[in-house]
Amino acid sequence: MILIYRNIFLCIGFLLQAMDSVSVARRIVAAAELAAKEYAAGVPPGGGRVTAPEEVKEARLFLDQARLDVHALPAAVRGYADSALVELRALLERTAPPAELDQIANALGDRLAEAVGGAVVPIPASAPSLARGREVYRGQCAVCHGDMGRGDGPGAAQLKPLPVNLADPQIMGAVSRLDVYRRVLLGVAGTAMPAFERALSEDDRWAVAAYVLTLQYGGSPDAAVFAAVRRQLDSAVSLRSDKIGFDAYLTFEQVETRVRAMNAALAARLEDEFGRLRQQAAAGADGRALQTIQRELLTDLEHAERLVTDQGSRANLLVSSFLLLVREGFEAILIIAALMTFLTRAGAPERRRDVARGAGVAVLASIVTAVLFELLVDTGTGQREAFEGFTMLAATVVLFYVSYWLLSKIGADKWNTFLKSKMQAALSSGSAFALASVAFLAVYREGMETILFYKALLASGGVGGAGAVVGGIVIGSVVLIGLYIAILRLGLRLPMKPFFAVTGALLYYMAFVFAGKGIAELQEGRIVGTTVVPALQWLRVPVLGIYPTVQSLSLQGVLVICAIVAAFLTLRPKRVIATSSTSPAR
Repeated sequence: MILIYRNIFLCIGFLLQAMDSVSVARRIVAAAELAAKEYAAGVPPGGGRVTAPEEVKEARLFLDQARLDVHALPAAVRGYADSALVELRALLERTAPPAELDQIANALGDRLAEAVGGAVVPIPASAPSLARGREVYRGQCAVCHGDMGRGDGPGAAQLKPLPVNLADPQIMGAVSRLDVYRRVLLGVAGTAMPAFERALSEDDRWAVAAYVLTLQYGGSPDAAVFAAVRRQLDSAVSLRSDKIGFDAYLTFEQVETRVRAMNAALAARLEDEFGRLRQQAAAGADGRALQTIQRELLTDLEHAERLVTDQGSRANLLVSSFLLLVREGFEAILIIAALMTFLTRAGAPERRRDVARGAGVAVLASIVTAVLFELLVDTGTGQREAFEGFTMLAATVVLFYVSYWLLSKIGADKWNTFLKSKMQAALSSGSAFALASVAFLAVYREGMETILFYKALLASGGVGGAGAVVGGIVIGSVVLIGLYIAILRLGLRLPMKPFFAVTGALLYYMAFVFAGKGIAELQEGRIVGTTVVPALQWLRVPVLGIYPTVQSLSLQGVLVICAIVAAFLTLRPKRVIATSSTSPAR
């Protein structure tokens, strides 16, 4: 029995020693590779001079820290590890080219991994949780680095050196998630940054490392993930590195589940493209082949980011829905109210029922048209994006025309002239059908436009935006009823010029948004190509329908030019030609 317990304790002891050897090897390799990276940030590729002394100083501290752990390695590799670290320090002191330090640090990692039988460059088993990373950061890091990572936390003023600005893209742009993880694991010697090897679990260290990288993008996790993936792809292609390509895929994994839930085919395509990039890089493919795969990845990453991040603001959808209905309904109300008022003043109030009938039939016809529109138009899975894209582009044309029309009627005298022409044409015949027809056409025309606009608005808002759109319709309907009563019974006169100016601007804004999102939907349906402009990746404003692609930006650019021309034509002062009243000389 004693022998049995003895053997059990020996096995546990050997297991703990093996686990400890892996941890020690990881710390040494982490310190050596961080030292090589810091050194490269402070010395140009050719070596020979120091451009950033602080970076080289930090590299020296990492190497000194690594040598303190050598004694805990298995005896077979202690001598090798110590010699490698000494050689790294010697290269650093004589300002050797950074590539020489990289080579030795990588060789050290390979040798220690073989010796301890475990991965010394750990890879998280699952994608880190950014939500958990935010919690850990606020609990452990914000006191020094500040809530937004700017190095302005309440405890920062007492520290020397000051905490690094984690929100600065110039500082953090070349930092990988593994780099941050290693700093969290080891701390940074010579600073107040402690080691969190024992204070945080493995999952928490990866989570906070992932979150720290989002701070340079204002803490927006999704934007940070896609920006980091693109940056890593650039590095993987330029360096022809399958390792960095794998890092890019690991970063993408943080959003892959959501992309797969929304579009399984797109997620599968991205996974295949990441795999091909790694395989080609590992096989030594030339830059042109890798760039071809990178272009495919950038195109599909653009589509994936739209899926994940383009969740329209419900407040914005509600306001847009409300204003659309008020604008479209108000024009018809003005015509109907004018007809009703005229009939009352003309002593024929009984004729108002003809106008009411025409308006009522138009409302029913609009509803029937909307139902038939849904029933007769096939929008299956393969056609949905194309249909929504064409709907938005059609809405863009109509919205722009209506906004131009409003600007051309911005003066009250022009509007009154327009209304009088409608009334006189209907009343001159004296028939009930003529009056009903004017009301019907006024309401039904607005109804058709409204159907088109709301179809586009629902498509732009996505699945979760329907409630906000319906809410806007309900509120808009109540306001329209109130306006109708006020105009008809109280004789309320609204300030037309401000109304037309505001609603005209609103409609142009929606035309601009639908233009960008309409092209985006056609790109999703693969009807229009997607040419991503890498230099304009920062130019992404979903609320305005702005995306960094040649196709969407070109159409929106044309729309801006048309708006400038239209504004010039409608708002320029009209020249008055003077006529002479002088009599000819006798």
